[in-house]
Amino acid sequence: MEYLDYYKILGVARDASQDDIKRAYRKLARKYHPDVSKEPDAETRFKEVGEAYEVLKDVEKRAAYDQLGSQWQSGQNFRPPPDWDAGFEFSGGGYTSGDAEFHSDFFEELFGRSFRAQQRRPGGFAGHHGEDHHARVLIDLEDSINGASRSISLRMPELSDDGHVQLRDRTLNVTIPKGIRPGQQLRLAGQGGPGAGGGSAGDLYLEVEFRKHPLYRLDGADIYLDLPVAPWEAALGASVKVPTVSGTVNLKIPADSGQGRKLRIKGRGLPGKEPGDMYVVLQIALPPANTEAARKLYQEMEQQLGFNPRKTMGVS
Repeated sequence: MEYLDYYKILGVARDASQDDIKRAYRKLARKYHPDVSKEPDAETRFKEVGEAYEVLKDVEKRAAYDQLGSQWQSGQNFRPPPDWDAGFEFSGGGYTSGDAEFHSDFFEELFGRSFRAQQRRPGGFAGHHGEDHHARVLIDLEDSINGASRSISLRMPELSDDGHVQLRDRTLNVTIPKGIRPGQQLRLAGQGGPGAGGGSAGDLYLEVEFRKHPLYRLDGADIYLDLPVAPWEAALGASVKVPTVSGTVNLKIPADSGQGRKLRIKGRGLPGKEPGDMYVVLQIALPPANTEAARKLYQEMEQQLGFNPRKTMGVS
């Protein structure tokens, strides 16, 4: 997927005001409109200009786009960094799945997930409820296991008095309940946009995602751990200590366990009405043959065991 430089497409500087962007769009839209333009690539350019304006005219989309930085060049292979949009607070709206056919894969990759599910509430009339805001936040697996109180920092895009996009920071104290899962939301009542005409403030919805853990991975409510074991532990059976999120447990490895065997520790996944389990996946680690004594042991095994791991493949 190629990176699209929306500023370059509109021919404006990255610090252009919103009025500058609007003027540039109107000029190019007239130039490349398929009904009047004589340019051979008018339809393609018209779509590119429209997509660029769709992003840069919107304060929230523009701030999110700018978050990716200016190190990318048009046409470069591009893949957004993981969780690039975490911590951005959006008031929602601006993109629906029905728009997808008019936008590039680049646009869809950046804004499809973040903006599609967010809907604006009507505002600006007496007694109307304020807009609901949305943000994605990252927590640790341990926060879900134990429950936690965390300080969450958010950045809210807004327009300055001189028509430029700026970010307003705010910090909230959030209670994370035990057992929350990726994709679930926390609702903070009254922390969204202000109401109009004495109406109540909107709510803030925090969509929870988990940071990558150095040891564990999640599948639903279940936690998986790849556990290195020695060949003799797998072959002869053993009792080994296994780290879990809530402490160390002793795990019995049955004799004749093979590579990739899964052993279940019941109830050691995410807590809840139906708590998840923990699955330990055995990974047989071979000792290095980096000494004369080690090489001799391997040679003795080769001679005495007569083991052929490719026997079932019909080769000797």
